Amino acid sequence: MPRSTVATSLSAKLLLLTILFVLLAEVLIYAPSIARFRMSYLEERLAAAHIAALSVEAAPDLMVTKELQAKLLAYTGTHVIDLIQPGARVYMLSRPMPPQADAVYDLRGTGMGMQFVDAGNALWLALEGAVEGTVGPQRNRVIRVIDRSPNDPAQRVEVTMDERPLIDAMLDFSRRILAVSVAISLIAAILVYVTLHALLVRPMRRLTAEVVAFRRDPDGAPPLVPGTRADEIGVAERELAAMQGTVRAALRQRERLATLGTAVAKINHDLRGILSTASLLSERLTESADPEVRRVTPRLVASLDRAVELCSQTLSFTRDGVLPLSPAPTDLRRLVEEVGAEVLATARPDGGRVEADWVNDVPAGTLAQVDAAQLGRALVNLGRNAVQAGADRVRISIQAEPANRLTLTVADNGPGLAPRARENLFQPFAGSARAGGVGLGLAIAREVLRAHGGELRLVESDAAGTAFALDIPQCNADTGAVAVAAHKSFVSH
Repeated sequence: MPRSTVATSLSAKLLLLTILFVLLAEVLIYAPSIARFRMSYLEERLAAAHIAALSVEAAPDLMVTKELQAKLLAYTGTHVIDLIQPGARVYMLSRPMPPQADAVYDLRGTGMGMQFVDAGNALWLALEGAVEGTVGPQRNRVIRVIDRSPNDPAQRVEVTMDERPLIDAMLDFSRRILAVSVAISLIAAILVYVTLHALLVRPMRRLTAEVVAFRRDPDGAPPLVPGTRADEIGVAERELAAMQGTVRAALRQRERLATLGTAVAKINHDLRGILSTASLLSERLTESADPEVRRVTPRLVASLDRAVELCSQTLSFTRDGVLPLSPAPTDLRRLVEEVGAEVLATARPDGGRVEADWVNDVPAGTLAQVDAAQLGRALVNLGRNAVQAGADRVRISIQAEPANRLTLTVADNGPGLAPRARENLFQPFAGSARAGGVGLGLAIAREVLRAHGGELRLVESDAAGTAFALDIPQCNADTGAVAVAAHKSFVSH
């Protein structure tokens, strides 16, 4: 497993995301802050202009000298000051040749939204000037600002002023906001990083290391000792420790079963040869002069045949693993006929021949994309289970399903499955659907169906009989045109 680098680690991502989110929060705070700063700047200029205009009232004949007027305008940073008092009295201070205003801003009743727009326009002009390299008087506008006096709302103040000092103050304020934002972001990011690293990242690294070590060597890796945390990390540690114990036990059990299976396969191989020889020799007993020997010989031969069949099924089950398939267009009606001939040739537990009706309801020309040998093997197992359980009639029918699938139904009129057989129906060696069986037939049949991408399922089982459904793939339009003559007869186990 490749180790994560610093750039791709969870810690680095947490640190980066924390900085970005704090900066985003500062940006959201900056917009109303810069709008409020602009309003405060203009209100200070209006308040100073109000005080400067009152000097006119104290001057003889309401006239101030040019020198004092120039000083007052320079102090307030304006070109023209108009103070309109109740009663329409106007006090005015003005430069000799005041410039024309490029824009007029009436602050009376201006909402927060318009304040955002005005502040944004001012900063945009400053940005354009910086890009074009014309920062200075060339980019300076003259604005006229109108509002009620901050000192006396009953009086109105109008000033004409340069916008450049306002923009410079806003830029300076923005730089201070940026510096504070970066500092806050770094401090918050470090605090969050340290906290999350201790609470999440370090425990997650420990869990990851435990998982990697367990994957590499399940038996050699030391067991995980979970902590006492009650949160999700603690739950994950305890569940991982429990899973490790379960997997280790399952692996040890699997190893023992694999060893036992190898030994059983070798024993079965030799035992099958011995039983086959004994079966051949037993058939000669039918020629004995003793009538009692001739009477019991069929049962002896049938018992030996069942023992050989058990050995064959056990060997097949332990050897197959994932079934190798060779799917080809297969005539299902022909396949069912061949299966019926083999099933009806099965010996009963008492040594007699099976006498049952094998009803083939599969329409002629029905094609399926299957491995004929393996599907025939599954059908033989189902048919033998039925007739050996006491059924005297087995019906095979078929139904088309969506998505190019077919469903074969194998139904019999036997006595039905016992409760124990239903509980362990597809479990190898865990139970059998018929007396004397070991439960391999249905397990093998289901493996065959799953290898085809289908499924074997029990439809019903009661006193009236048992029915199994087999899901298999249907031929598409291209493969369906393949001649049925290409179909090869299956060979049983």
